[in-house]
Amino acid sequence: MRRFLPGLALLLALAVHTVAEAQTAYGPSVTLEQAKKIMAASEAEAKKNNWPVAIAIVDPAGMLVAFHRLDNTQTGSILIALEKAKSSAMFKRPTKAFEDAVAGGRNAVLGLTGAMPIEGGVPIMLDGKIIGAVGVSGVTAAQDGQVAKAGADVAGK
Repeated sequence: MRRFLPGLALLLALAVHTVAEAQTAYGPSVTLEQAKKIMAASEAEAKKNNWPVAIAIVDPAGMLVAFHRLDNTQTGSILIALEKAKSSAMFKRPTKAFEDAVAGGRNAVLGLTGAMPIEGGVPIMLDGKIIGAVGVSGVTAAQDGQVAKAGADVAGK
């Protein structure tokens, strides 16, 4: 029984975290000016680390507002960045939550239409509401997440 407790604790923590995120309200859509500021911060983080990435910014419904692909980014990252952003916006949580759930054995997450179980999608928050999301792809999942977070963090500044 003791071996199952860490897994159970992870699932309970995810359930509580998921309920809180699902209750987060959507705000007005990210504007083009906000998206440009968010894009600049994400791009600066990627360039600082010499990471070739694709960066997508979407509104709360997952519709594209802005997109950049840095030089030498693999073409497969274009759609992945967009899917990470859409997943984060539409499910109101970072895509890392899905990655962690799958890693913890919650494989049912893989059946959720549009849920991208790879880190790199982060909601854009303003005044406690979700106004969109940033999705990044091109390097490791953790590095993608770092670039996305750098952009999302400037939304309220």
